[in-house]
Amino acid sequence: MMAAGAPDTAPLAGLRAEIDALDADIVRLLARRMAIVERVIAVKRRNAIPALLADRVEEVAAKVRREAEAAGVPPDFVEAVWRVMMDWTIAYEEARLGSPEA
Repeated sequence: MMAAGAPDTAPLAGLRAEIDALDADIVRLLARRMAIVERVIAVKRRNAIPALLADRVEEVAAKVRREAEAAGVPPDFVEAVWRVMMDWTIAYEEARLGSPEA
């Protein structure tokens, strides 16, 4: 039963299902990305490469902005998402590079 004055969101059900399916795809892609990050950590450890490579961060940010523009997605939004992801990944790499088990 809908509360008095609450909007009827039933027409959104199909769109919500589409978004939920895309969210699941994104999570699977992030899992694949993290598997590669684990391999990156191993290479960085063997070669004494630091977690943060500032030039690479800026290269990736510029690349995703271009890809966003080409896809018709707001570049500022995509860059913001990627910067959060890159910051988290760098912190994760730093933690793993500082511990012997990676």
